[in-house]
Amino acid sequence: MVAARITVNGKDTPISPAAPHTTVLDFLRERGLTGTKEGCAEGECGACSVLVARPGVNKPTDWVAVNGCLVPVAALDGQEVITSEGLATAGEPGKQPTLHPVQEEMAVRGGSQCGYCTPGFVCSMAAEYYRPDRCAHPDPADGANLADNAEPAGSADAEHGPNGFDLHALSGNLCRCTGYRPIRDAAFAVGTPTDEDPLAQRREQSPPAPVATAYTREDAAFLRRSTLTETLQLLRERPDAVVVAGSTDWGVEVNIRSRRADCVVAVDRLPELRELRVGSDSIEIGAALTLTEIERRLDGRVPLLAELFPQFASRLIRNGATLGGNLGTGSPIGDSPPVLLALEASVVLADADGEREVPLADYFTGYRQSVRRPDELIRAVRVPLPLSPVVAFHKIAKRRFDDISSVAVAFALDVEDGIVRTARIGLGGVAATPIRSLATEAALEGRPWAAETVEAAAQVLRGEGTPMNDHRASAEYRSAMLGQSLLKLYARTTEAVPS
Repeated sequence: MVAARITVNGKDTPISPAAPHTTVLDFLRERGLTGTKEGCAEGECGACSVLVARPGVNKPTDWVAVNGCLVPVAALDGQEVITSEGLATAGEPGKQPTLHPVQEEMAVRGGSQCGYCTPGFVCSMAAEYYRPDRCAHPDPADGANLADNAEPAGSADAEHGPNGFDLHALSGNLCRCTGYRPIRDAAFAVGTPTDEDPLAQRREQSPPAPVATAYTREDAAFLRRSTLTETLQLLRERPDAVVVAGSTDWGVEVNIRSRRADCVVAVDRLPELRELRVGSDSIEIGAALTLTEIERRLDGRVPLLAELFPQFASRLIRNGATLGGNLGTGSPIGDSPPVLLALEASVVLADADGEREVPLADYFTGYRQSVRRPDELIRAVRVPLPLSPVVAFHKIAKRRFDDISSVAVAFALDVEDGIVRTARIGLGGVAATPIRSLATEAALEGRPWAAETVEAAAQVLRGEGTPMNDHRASAEYRSAMLGQSLLKLYARTTEAVPS
């Protein structure tokens, strides 16, 4: 295998002598690219965001923003990274570089004050600027509206600009001093990339192909194999290995808890874990597809997942996080397990000898424990078809976005002729594992979808699980929110349709 290298702002750069646990953030700063900042070291502030060339959904390449504080630099072996410094165009010798359109708008509209968060905002904004399906047809008059405290003309809502800019692209970026209005103004004022824009042109070519990596220093190794078969054999030989995809969980362990591993095995680029298949009786989602990729490829085909995605952390996290990782950590407060339980999903577990399929309801065995063995990988998640028509995902948290759930509830119901034929309810945050609400399901099935039934079932739902008191919520609050979620679903399904 060749020496591990990374292309940073067009410059080929060796990863050595960085330790295998070194993050992209620290790697860049050690090389003088100090626009990338550390704010929280756990993926919640976005000051560290950078752009990575990844396989595209609508074009060969997408520029994807990720948290540089979470990703090991060795995970980007052979890949391309653009930092805030790399967005500007170099000028003639002795002259200042030409600002990128995103940087220009942030400057002229007052989007930067102390400047600490600005480079991260710029990188996240640039990823949205280059999103191929962004409808960018701004009217020059819209920019004037932005300057005098008015809603931008032509915007679909407060979170989408007339230029197609989705403010959720910035949901993982935190500003502590400027205030978000001028940043929103800048986002809603950017235009369309020109034909001469080199980063726009780069989208028309394929991203770097995944490379096998064997990076070892200081008695620690970061390993990436080319195929699933090779990876499974490696896990059989190294059952102590830490498996990573987007590193959105492991990166926090490294930064906040100073965890180190003798062996880290990356699976995020394995082709066998990156397939999405829609069949006649099921949808199979590769365990290493990022949540953003799943969201854009499914394009609303699974409405319950479509409700989940905007509430799952931030766009920066969703650009790295995977279903395989969310299930693999076994967290009782992960957002995807309640939804997948309601969808009656199963996981496909693979080892060197073959595969087995396990219903997700049987997968979790205890706090952060599951039936998956150390030599197994989650290859895919299977969602059976057809889908239930009445669905909802309710996430109760202290912040609207980018927060950990106090309680998460997912519903999938079939209501035919006013009778609940089937009910599937997944719960998170109320037990040592994500659970199915079996008693409440039984209280609903075969009964009329009516206020009396729902109120009785809501009382049952309040008693499900074993909620606890912690800094996020009390046990009583969690129980109350369970019942309230069912009442909320009923109210939504029986609202009068305006004439």
